[in-house]
Amino acid sequence: MIAGRSAAVPFSPGTEFFMKLPALHLKRYRQIASLLWKYGRTDLAQQMSAEEGFGIDELPSAEGQPLTAGPKPAGETPLPEQLADDLEAMGPTYVKLGQVLAGRPDLLPEAYLKALARLQDKVKPFSYAEVEEVVLTELGVRISKAFSRFDPEPMAAASLGQVHRAALRDGRAVVVKVQRPNIRQQIAEDFDVLEQIAGFLDSHTAFGRRHRFLVTLQEFRLTIQQELNYEREAHNLIALGKNLKEFKLIQVPQPVPDFYTRSILTMEEVQGQKITALGPLARRDLQGAALAEELFKAYLQQVLVDGMFHADPHPGNVFVTNDGRLALIDLGMVGHTAPVMQENLLKILLAISEGNGETVAEIAIRMSEKLDEFAAPEFRRRIAQLVALRRDQGLEQLNVGRSLLEVSGIAQENSLIVPSELVLLGKTMLQLDEIGRILDPTFDTNASIRRHVAALMTRQMRKDITQGSIFGSILELKEFAVGLPSRLNRIMDAVTNSELEVKVKSTDAKMMMDGMQKIANRITMGIVLAGLIVGASLLMRVETRFRLFGFPALAIFCFLAAASGSFWLVISIFVSDYRSHKDLRH
Repeated sequence: MIAGRSAAVPFSPGTEFFMKLPALHLKRYRQIASLLWKYGRTDLAQQMSAEEGFGIDELPSAEGQPLTAGPKPAGETPLPEQLADDLEAMGPTYVKLGQVLAGRPDLLPEAYLKALARLQDKVKPFSYAEVEEVVLTELGVRISKAFSRFDPEPMAAASLGQVHRAALRDGRAVVVKVQRPNIRQQIAEDFDVLEQIAGFLDSHTAFGRRHRFLVTLQEFRLTIQQELNYEREAHNLIALGKNLKEFKLIQVPQPVPDFYTRSILTMEEVQGQKITALGPLARRDLQGAALAEELFKAYLQQVLVDGMFHADPHPGNVFVTNDGRLALIDLGMVGHTAPVMQENLLKILLAISEGNGETVAEIAIRMSEKLDEFAAPEFRRRIAQLVALRRDQGLEQLNVGRSLLEVSGIAQENSLIVPSELVLLGKTMLQLDEIGRILDPTFDTNASIRRHVAALMTRQMRKDITQGSIFGSILELKEFAVGLPSRLNRIMDAVTNSELEVKVKSTDAKMMMDGMQKIANRITMGIVLAGLIVGASLLMRVETRFRLFGFPALAIFCFLAAASGSFWLVISIFVSDYRSHKDLRH
C-alpha cells in the first residue's frame, strides 16, 4: 500500500521516509510508530501535523496501515503502567529512555512519572547461567573461585545490568554489578534506528530544527556508552570518593581492585536501605535536616567547584546506611562542568534562588547558542514572567531544578540552544529537591544555595590558585608588560611615518564628526587652561611693582582667567550631557 501510493495513504514526507527504510530495521520503526500513536495525545498529533507538515498520522502502524489522528475508540486509552511494560518489552535502550523520562516532570504527567519510576531498579532480570558466563569471561575464573558467596537472585535489576550480593574470599561483603549479555550490540542497533528518525525530523520539520533531536540523541547515546563501561564507573567512584571525603555524612562505596572490568563491577556493599523504603517512624530517627543540608552542599561543591558530579541521584540511587549516613551509588552517569561553565551555573542558580528573572535571562543568553530566528525581547519577557510567578509563590517553595528545566524549555521554544550541562543540572537539582523533601519536608533549597555561596566562591578561588590558573594569568600579564614597550614603539613609528590608519564604520558620519569636534574643542580648551595655570605659576616668581592681593598682578589675572575658563568648561560639559540624556529618553 505504501509503495503503490494508494488513495488510502496520501504521499507525504513521512511516508517517503518510511519507503526508504532498510528492511533490517523496518520492524523496529513500526514498533516505534505504534508506540508513538498508542501514547500520543490526539490534540498534540493534530497540532504537529498542522504546524510542522509531519505528524503521527503519517506513520504506518505495525500492520502497515496508516495511523490516523482521529479519536481512539472508547475503552482503549492505555494506562501509564502499560507504557513502562511496553518500553521494557522493546529492550534496554527504551528502558533507559523510560528512566530518563521518569525524572522529567516538565515533560510527562505525574501518573506517568510514577509508572516509569519502577524501571529504575525493577526490570526483569536475566538468568543466573548468563551471570556465570559473563563472570567467567570477564574475570577468567568461575564464580566459586572468585567469591566465597554469591547470591543467585539479584537484589536489583536495571536496564543495563543487575546487582548481586556476594562475599570475597577474605569475607568482605560486596555487591557485584553484572552487565546484560550482548547489550552493546543491541543498543547500537537501536540508536541507529532512533538517529535516522531524529535526523529526518531535524531536516524536514521546524519542530525538529528548533529542538535538535539528533544532537540530543547523540548526547544520550554517548552517556549510555559511558555507562556501559564499568571500568569508567569504577574510576568515577574513586574520584567522587576523594572529592567528598570531607563530608562525614556522605558515603561513596569504593570498587574492589582487580574485580572490575568493562562488564563487571565489584564494590563495597552499602549496609542500609533505599531512601524510598524508609517508613515514617524510621525517618523520625534520622537527622533529616542535617542529611539534606550535607547532601545539597556536597552536590553544589561537585557541580560548581570539582567540575564532576553524580548526575543521576534519583531516590533509587540514594541509600540510608545503618549508621545514619547517605550513600551515593551507581556512578555510571556523571556530568562535567568546565570552569567558565561553573561560574555561569553559579550565577544562574543564585539568580533563580533570589527570584531575579532579568539576570537569569541575560546569563542564559550569554551561555547559549543563538539561532537566526532567536527573539531576545520575547525570551526575556517569558523568563521574567516565569521567575516572577515562582517568586510570588514564595521563595521557600521555589524548585530550582524545575525552574532550570523550564528555562531550558522556553529557550528551545525561542530558538536558543542552551548547553547540555544546564539541562543535566536542572534534572539533577530536581531529583535532589525530591530527596531533600523526603529527608526534611521543610528543607529550603534556595536558602541552602544562599548559605553556601560564599564558601563555594572561596573554594573556587583556592582551587584556581592551587591549579595554577591565577599564576597563568600573572604570566600572561607579565608577557603583556614585557611586550608593551615594543608595541608602543611600533605604534609611535607608524604615527611618525604617517602609516597609522584608523578604520571606523559609522551609521551616521555627521553625528560622529560633530562628536569628535566637541571632543577636540574640549581637549584644546583644557590645554589652554593648563597653559594659563603653568604660566601663572612661573609669573609668581617675577617681581613687579603692580601687585594684587600681595602677589604679582599678571599672575593673578592668569589664575582668574584659568579659573573662569575651567568653571565654564565644567558647566558646558554638564549642560551638554544633560541635553544628550534628555534627547535619548525622548
